[in-house]
Parts: sequence; C-alpha cells; structure tokens
Amino acid sequence: KKLRSRDMWGFALSVVIASLVVKISLWLYRWANPYCSGKLPPGSMGFPVIGETVEFFKPYSFTEVPPFVKKRMSKYSGGSLFRTNILGSKTIVSTDPEVNFEILKQDNMCFVMSYPEALVTIFGKDNLFFKQGKDFHRYMRQIALQLLGHECLKQRFIQKIDQATREHLKAISFQGVLDVKNTVGRLILEQMVQLIISDIKLETKSKLIENFRDFSFDLVRSPFDLSFWNALYNGLMARRNVMKMIKRMCKERREEATSTDLKYGDFMETMINEVEKEDDTVNEERSVELILSLLIASYETTSTMTAITVKFIAENPKVLMELKREHETILQNRVDKESGVTWKEYKSMMSFTHMVINESLRLGSLSPAMFRKAVSNVEIKGYTIPAGWIVLVIPSLLHYDPQIYEQPCDFNPWRWEGKELLSGSKTFMAFGGGARLCAGAEFARLQMAIYLHHLVTTYDFSLIEKSDIIRAPLLRFSKPIHISISKNL
Repeated sequence: KKLRSRDMWGFALSVVIASLVVKISLWLYRWANPYCSGKLPPGSMGFPVIGETVEFFKPYSFTEVPPFVKKRMSKYSGGSLFRTNILGSKTIVSTDPEVNFEILKQDNMCFVMSYPEALVTIFGKDNLFFKQGKDFHRYMRQIALQLLGHECLKQRFIQKIDQATREHLKAISFQGVLDVKNTVGRLILEQMVQLIISDIKLETKSKLIENFRDFSFDLVRSPFDLSFWNALYNGLMARRNVMKMIKRMCKERREEATSTDLKYGDFMETMINEVEKEDDTVNEERSVELILSLLIASYETTSTMTAITVKFIAENPKVLMELKREHETILQNRVDKESGVTWKEYKSMMSFTHMVINESLRLGSLSPAMFRKAVSNVEIKGYTIPAGWIVLVIPSLLHYDPQIYEQPCDFNPWRWEGKELLSGSKTFMAFGGGARLCAGAEFARLQMAIYLHHLVTTYDFSLIEKSDIIRAPLLRFSKPIHISISKNL
C-alpha cells in the first residue's frame, strides 16, 4: 500500500510538473509570438517580462546611431519597422520618414499619445498633455499659445526676454566660469515664472525655482539603473511641492479677484478666467497642471539645447566668427544703440543664427523619440500595427542619414543655406510633429537667439574642457558644459 501510495503521489507530481511545463511553454510561445490578425513587422519580444528594455536603454555616443535601432535595422534587412517589447509594452519601432509622418498626422485619430510610466508619473497621469481628443488638445494648445505664441512673444515678451538675458549674463559673468545649462535653466525659469505669475513674491519665486532643480528628463533611463529611482523620488517630491505652491497662488488670486477689480494681464489670470467659464473643459486641477507642464518643458529642453549650441560654437571658431559678424552688424544698424533685440532683427537679420540653431537642433534632437499608441488596427507598408500596441517613432535617426545630410555628424550650419529655417519637415522634426507639434517652439528659438546675441557681442568665452554629449534612446543628457567667460575689452 505504501509503495502504491508513493507511486500515486509520484504520478500526481509528474502530472503537475508536466502541466506547469506546458503552461509555461505556452506562455513563452505567446510572449514570443503575440497574436495579430494581420502580419506583424519582423522582430523579437526579448526576454519574458523585461523584453528588450535593458539593451534599449544603454547610453551611446553623440555621433552614433542608437545601437539598439542600428542592430535591428541591419538584422531585419534594413527594416525601418520592427517589433520589440520595452518596459513591458508591446512596441513597434519606426524609423521610416513616411510612416513617421503618417503616424504623427493621425494624432488623436488612429493614434494617441502614450509615454513610459515613469514620465507619466512625473507629469501626472491626469496631465493635459496625456489627454486624448483632437478638440480638447486643440483647445488647450490655443490657451498655451496665449503665453508662448508668435503674437504674444512679438508684442509683449521679446523686450522682457532681452532685458532679462542681458542682466543675467552681466550678473554672472564676473564668476569667470559658467555651467551653461544650469545658468540658462535658472534664467528661463525666472522669466517664465514672472510671465505666468506676475505678482509672485521674491521668496516664493526662489522656492519654486529651487524645487525645479529636482525635475530632470534624465530620469527617462533604464529602471535597472539605480540612479533612476533616486531621480524618480526627487521628481515626485518636487512635483508635489510645486503643485501645492501654484494651487495656493491660484486660490489667493481668485479670492483677491472677488474683492477687487485689479487686473494682472498674466497667464495665471488667463487660466483663472478659463476655469470660471461655464463649460468644464478646464478646471482648477487642469489649469495648475498646464502651468506646471509649461514650466518643466521650457526649463529642461531649452536650457539643454542652449548649452549644446554654445558647446558647438565654442568648438568651431569659424562659426563663432560668422556669428559675431552678423550680430555686430545688427548693433551697427541700430539707431538707438542701447535698445534691445527687436522682432524685426530676430526674424530678418539673424539668418546665420537661425542656421546655427537649426544645426544644433538637428544634432541635439529635442525629441529623439516619440511614443504613440494605436487605438485600432492600422495597416501600413504591408504590416499591421495591432490596437493597443505602443508605436515608438524615431524621427531623429533621419537627422544622421548621410543620404539626407552630407557628413551628418559634422556641425555645419552652412548646410542650411537657402533652406527653410523656421519650420520642420518630414526629414527635420526638431520639435516633434503632427497635432502635437511643440507649442513652445518659437519661444525656444527666440530665447536661444537672444542669448547668443548677447553672448557673442559682449563676452569672450571658451570651453574649459571638452565633454562628450551622451545620448539615451528617449532624451539626450551630458556632463555639465562649462565655459570660461569674460567681458569684451
């Protein structure tokens, strides 16, 4: 009986083990071969659960095509579409300019914005930029353009940006050494905070700016990197503190509005007026989220690109010489020598400056990759993108395509001669594309142009040490770019 009992237990255990092996094998098969009603692009889903996340997030040199993408394009016969799994999401990667253009054109229709969970958490899951719906996004974009749009910059802010930039450089140049990104980031934050909340107290403004120091797009890196979790925690705490401060100021402004007719004419007043409208498109939470998002985006991206641009200029004496010539000509043509940069000068007399900015944007890539999600099955180039799959659009790869840009790794502003300088194309998507084209594109260009104007006309500067710009698949980050600076003799 004991022998028979042992045999029965052995048989039962064998059945359980066999059942587990079958189930695990079936799960592994389904992982490697996800269901699709059509034909999936070639590719691999990687290891179970983690997919190909580790390899995807490996940093690489500034002049490299992302090794993750390059390897797969070569493996799949130069395929510009392939499938993978990143951060637990089934993903289609596209480097094809026609496909990228079509995907971005279909924003809020066949595709909607989607981002890695870490970035969504920092911005907030209810953030306006993650809301879906063409009409809603258009409405919120129009509100944002009241602060960052062409007319507002031209009529109200260009003089303020010019004056703030001039005073900023004057105040910090005595230090002799500058961390360009940090100092430009603080300059931009001070300007943006003042433009949004014109009556903010100096102490509150300083606290707000200090909290932003913990916001960093560097956190969009591998979750297997230990520093990721520290950056994530700091970002979450900073976001919570900033949200509380902005909510408190909004509440104080609304209470003041009920007892006085005082008008500020700033962006916070615009948002309060939107909240008070009868429809519920904008509530208090959304208005605060929009203010926060505008501050984060302008602070991080524009400061990074300005630092990279200064690095390129300092490494290329011929470029610096031509910039000086252009901006000294602007100064000589001014009737009032003490006046600041005008809109006419910015648009009509800074051709080479815009060429330099475009070339920096091409190499630096503010948006190296953009995430979308398919809301229905999409047929494209003979393949099917299944509903619910993430689509990773990589337009920046085209910026390094030798068939489009001769010697693409070289910093050569003259390549833009005779070309459109102030808008994007299928092969130049520095500010994204489609319905979600960056609302702050004009602000970023204007801030960079004014900063360069004052830097090259008033100061001598040089790099203290050369530092490679290290890229990550979603964003670029680098060692601090330090310059020595002194006033022209």
